[in-house]
Amino acid sequence: MATASARHILVNDEALCKELKEKINSGETTFEAAAKKYSTCPSGARGGELGTFSQGQMVPEFDKVVFNDEVGVVHGPVKTQFGYHLLEITERS
Repeated sequence: MATASARHILVNDEALCKELKEKINSGETTFEAAAKKYSTCPSGARGGELGTFSQGQMVPEFDKVVFNDEVGVVHGPVKTQFGYHLLEITERS
């Protein structure tokens, strides 16, 4: 069974999500720092770390990115019922 490790930032606003992605990609801030400051998910306190999970454990929009897109790149905004996410896949097997 496929597993992955990822971290995310969850915000309520798509514009903020895009702004954070730009800041991370430009080196103005780190993913971890942005997660701690802006994420509304409890994982924000851990820099957005979600740990390791199997396909099907997260919402479908999450799974689609985490199990198909490039590792080590910031993806998003990804819209789910919870809000807008930035996702970084840290490992996949």
